[in-house]
Amino acid sequence: MGSSKPVIKYTKLFINNEFVDSVSGKKFPAVNPATEAVIANVSEGDKADVDKAVAAARKAFSRKSAWRTMDASARGELMLKLADLMHRDIEYLASVEALNNGKTYVSAQGDIQASIQCIRYYAGWCDKIQGSTIPADNGFFSMTKKEPVGVVGQIIPWNYPILMAAWKWGPALATGCTIVLKPAEQTPLTALHLAALAKEAGFPPGVINVVNGFGPTAGAAIAEHPDINKVAFTGSTEVGHLIMQAAGKSNLKRISLELGGKSPLIVLDDADLKMAADVAHHAIFDNHGQSCCAGSRTFVHAKVYDEFVKNAKQLAENRKVGDPFDKNTDQGPQIDSEMFKKVLGLIESGKKEGATVVTGGGRAGTVGYFVQPTVFANVEDNMRIAKEEIFGPVQSIFKFNNLEEAIERANKTNYGLAAGIITKDIDKAMTFANSVDAGSVWINGYDLLTAHTPFGGFKQSGIGRELGEEGLHEYLEIKTITMRVLS
Repeated sequence: MGSSKPVIKYTKLFINNEFVDSVSGKKFPAVNPATEAVIANVSEGDKADVDKAVAAARKAFSRKSAWRTMDASARGELMLKLADLMHRDIEYLASVEALNNGKTYVSAQGDIQASIQCIRYYAGWCDKIQGSTIPADNGFFSMTKKEPVGVVGQIIPWNYPILMAAWKWGPALATGCTIVLKPAEQTPLTALHLAALAKEAGFPPGVINVVNGFGPTAGAAIAEHPDINKVAFTGSTEVGHLIMQAAGKSNLKRISLELGGKSPLIVLDDADLKMAADVAHHAIFDNHGQSCCAGSRTFVHAKVYDEFVKNAKQLAENRKVGDPFDKNTDQGPQIDSEMFKKVLGLIESGKKEGATVVTGGGRAGTVGYFVQPTVFANVEDNMRIAKEEIFGPVQSIFKFNNLEEAIERANKTNYGLAAGIITKDIDKAMTFANSVDAGSVWINGYDLLTAHTPFGGFKQSGIGRELGEEGLHEYLEIKTITMRVLS
């Protein structure tokens, strides 16, 4: 088990393979959400630092640079070395993640294992990105060539800091792009350690750069930068709108967005209710409810509703809230004061609008941003807790009478990130899967994510896909080369 107080090694910006102070010299605190204590003061980057990082990334992407001329298989070897170093440092990384993010140490280890798998998966793609030959008319010979899009800005959230870095770095490095990463201001520490590991692995200067800072300054500078070719963002739908606007106003840079969700999980009356309750419990309570694709709308058939609610209540009450470094803890704190207050405010709105508090409903403890695991029954579609993304440990249970009704209500949202159904009837499962507006549909399970399968949203849950072969396409340009055959 990792120490609850790991020594923080890196707090500066990482530009051109060096840790440097910000141009302004400003710093901001990284806070432990379990204790509200400052862990370290971190260099605060803004536009001037983004300019420096982009210049380094642009130089590393130049046509005759070590990175651009490197064999594709050698890029894969560097990525595998990075994955090996992450595995070597897994206990330290998990300790820093738990300290800075508040997720349990056990959960943090799981995130890092998944991150390692993601990097290794994309390492295998490096020398398999291929174009095609096209039979053309009139004596022409045509072929396509896939090339890296260029310098990419990547802005990641605080809920899965290491995993989101891996999801972004994997396809970008595999395709040969160079990177300017902005970690969330709440959780910059593990991204900086990953940058140090990238240097240790042997990545050339400028390939990977990390600029800590805030969204309105460093994030906006990335979105607006005329020398960045693409921005990949994971976070709120609200900020996704701002990034699209910035891309349009600047150089029409490519964008991919993985945004918010209000994902439905349908429980039919033929389901094994204990299994269904367990799946639904983890769908919303894992990572303290701080997941874009959380199953935050649990629709249960009227025939089994009351029994399901009893099972959900028991599971929530058995959930241990406390120290992220205690191996028996299931749930740590919310990320910060702002999110803590938002979750508690939405819980209060549920009470006022007439939903039934089955269990929980308030703060847990007196220090740290801990929220009681909360279950609401008798939730109606017009309530705030039914429509807004809570991003906390709050299960809302709705009642429905037939599958058609459930599908219609599931789709009545601006979001479309994920969905799930629990049933023994394969026909009903596939009817739901074919009818629901969601980028991922899980049957008899939830959050069934792997590096091999594409992930992303419909509607205002995003644009583009991450993971799988489709994740590579977001970082590639296709060049068509056509020649006249002279003989």
